[in-house]
Amino acid sequence: MSNDRIVCFGELLLRLSAPGRELLFQSPCLDVQFGGAEANVATSLAILGHASAMISALPDNAPGRAARDALRRHGVDTRGIGFAEGRMGLYFLAPGAMQRPAEVTYDRADSVFARTSAADYDWPQLMAGASWLHVSGINLALNERTAEAALAAVLAARAAGAAVSFDCNYRGRLWDLRAAQAPALLRQIAAEADLLLGNERDIALMLGAEFRDAGGEQRFLAAAQLAFRSFPRLRWMATTERAIQDVDTHELCGHLATREHVLTTRTHRLTGIVDRIGSGDAFAAGLLHGLITGLHQPAALDFAVAAACLKHSIAGDANLSRAADMLAFLEQDGIDVQR
Repeated sequence: MSNDRIVCFGELLLRLSAPGRELLFQSPCLDVQFGGAEANVATSLAILGHASAMISALPDNAPGRAARDALRRHGVDTRGIGFAEGRMGLYFLAPGAMQRPAEVTYDRADSVFARTSAADYDWPQLMAGASWLHVSGINLALNERTAEAALAAVLAARAAGAAVSFDCNYRGRLWDLRAAQAPALLRQIAAEADLLLGNERDIALMLGAEFRDAGGEQRFLAAAQLAFRSFPRLRWMATTERAIQDVDTHELCGHLATREHVLTTRTHRLTGIVDRIGSGDAFAAGLLHGLITGLHQPAALDFAVAAACLKHSIAGDANLSRAADMLAFLEQDGIDVQR
């Protein structure tokens, strides 16, 4: 087990999904699970043997306590989660089918987390002993208070000597009327990041660039080169690249750039997909695991892509796969029952 403490900051959500492949409210039933970008990363890292901790704010009621307990069940340190009167953030998921894509509807306004500000967190204490902080652009999108809190968390991580992992995670529906603020706010966090999880679209948004190369790897390389020129602290930039045939059949590979080179994995064909939500978070956790445990960069990237692929086989937001599962995925010769 790693002794590195990885702190994740963001909102825990109640996920309400239509059963099977129904439309929302097609029948009077919803499947209930908990999720959230940073919470998914914290969960996966805990399962992979790391000392992961979640910093957030939840309502002091049954849903809030259940969300905390869902993290505890997997070994996440939840002492950094505060409780207050108020509501929990929700999102509704209508699963896709055939050529009908999945659709997410957010209901997060005025949640307990959305009402918190930087002053509500004791950042020096919360970051004590941390080797990494993981945050996402979702915190920036919710409102000015959560954006300020995310920046305060990043600056506290820097002061504590911790590295910063930043997933751009741009969600247009969350930014809504504040979309014009997105480039500047994303740049603020990216400028402090050691690891940037994003693609050429994120860099184009942040830095006002265009990438017209024909191939995905070439576009990613051009975007990464601009990111490294723009953000002197940046050490790694990584993303997955996805080709979609229908909701059941995708192809996935991964890219990782350093200041010296760019790596690309082989493409994995995914069929019979159960749930793709959270696959980017699985990738982030897998890559952090690889970097922290000292895997060679190609092996770290392969591991991260394997984590993202396996997440497609697991219902819910978080990847519950173990390290052995990712290694078996990369080495497998078939999918017979393992006895």
